[in-house]
Amino acid sequence: MRKNPLTVSLVVCVGLILSAAVAMAADNWIGIWKLDVAKSKFSPGPAPKGQTIKFVVTKDGTQLISDGILSDGKTLHSTYVSHFDGKDVAWTGNPDADMAAPKKIDDNSYENTWKKDGKTVMMTKVVVSSDGKTLAVVQTGTNAKGQAVNNSTVYTRQ
Repeated sequence: MRKNPLTVSLVVCVGLILSAAVAMAADNWIGIWKLDVAKSKFSPGPAPKGQTIKFVVTKDGTQLISDGILSDGKTLHSTYVSHFDGKDVAWTGNPDADMAAPKKIDDNSYENTWKKDGKTVMMTKVVVSSDGKTLAVVQTGTNAKGQAVNNSTVYTRQ
């Protein structure tokens, strides 16, 4: 029996699309998250007035987009694109780091090593709750001012 090339192509394309959809869905941090300032702890302070982070799947990898309002009212926008494979990627807009190296642990968590001028400055652990409604972030290291950082932040899915 001879197979129609169009049918074969269609089956291959559908298979690739389904595989990509399964792979994208596996990273449970994909989506939009809003900082719950009341449930978060910032050391050193002061806490920001607000922050939203988005994880968006693109053709180049997963993009993190962070938009925040600092305690003094200034806005902050930062972004990077990564495959969450632990490799360094450029991070624009982050005053504390110019490189990120996020590495997936499992479908609900990843670790991220922040670097500034080639030196590790911050370690971050991100975990999505089992119900998928909360994203918890623990950061330890040193900020751009040389201060020790020990933040524990909570985000809710939007």
